[in-house]
Amino acid sequence: MAFDLFTAKAPPLFGLDISSSSVKMLELVDAGKSGYRVERYAIEPLPRDSVVDGNINNLEAVTESVKRAHSRMGTRTKHVAMAVPSGAVISKKIVVSAALREEELEVQVESEANQYIPFALEEVNLDFQVLGPSPTNPEEQEVLLAATRKEKVEDRIAVADSAGLRALVMDVESFAQQNALSLVVQALPGGGKEQNIAIVDVGANVMNVSVLRNDQSVYTREQAFGGNQLTQDIVTRYGMTPEEYRAKWNLPADYPMVAPAYAEQRSAFARAIGLGRSRPEPEAAPAKRSRRRAAA
Repeated sequence: MAFDLFTAKAPPLFGLDISSSSVKMLELVDAGKSGYRVERYAIEPLPRDSVVDGNINNLEAVTESVKRAHSRMGTRTKHVAMAVPSGAVISKKIVVSAALREEELEVQVESEANQYIPFALEEVNLDFQVLGPSPTNPEEQEVLLAATRKEKVEDRIAVADSAGLRALVMDVESFAQQNALSLVVQALPGGGKEQNIAIVDVGANVMNVSVLRNDQSVYTREQAFGGNQLTQDIVTRYGMTPEEYRAKWNLPADYPMVAPAYAEQRSAFARAIGLGRSRPEPEAAPAKRSRRRAAA
């Protein structure tokens, strides 16, 4: 019987998600043939405007929420997997020669990235993954490249470090969702093959929709609608004050009731469609894993 005494084992880690309204942690364990099982999780609310549009504005407040969530979850694991918001990432599928060696592929990807990224390469973290042969030319291969401003990654790593944790994985939220889908897609009829599968992520302020077909993304959309706006609409519909709503559902006093800039968006929309003013007379109508690399 052989034992892998000298084989390095991947350290255990848990997922850490920093959204605009809360910090969420999730630890899974391998349950063998049953797949994965949720071992423990924790959710900790964030003070208002600590994170806005994916930007960490209050490092100290977010760090404290992460510490509280980690304490509540009760795990000894210190390694985490994190992700940057999809809206903060520029991704592009490119086609390159399949004969390129690994070093040559890196150079080619950086050259291609200069065409699609509106920042200097030294200002971004650049990553790429070979997707496979091109469907139209077997001598070429498709490569997915992704880039984000360095501060997006560095801020999240700083939060983890300040909370006594260590970030081992930095993914992209939409890509992480696709990877998670692969764990459950086999339960669908036909294993999900030749089917359009939608992933809908409803956050506090934004809803992200992705449609996949045969593990390939065919549609993505980010909509300025989330749980906060839905809550506000429910409050309005049933004539409840924010205080009454919080009391009914045992929510904390600082629970956000309106998404940032929602009132301004509604006002702008009302003006755009002409509400609040007389209707004018109509006018005549005129006649873009295999290897990860960060740019230095």
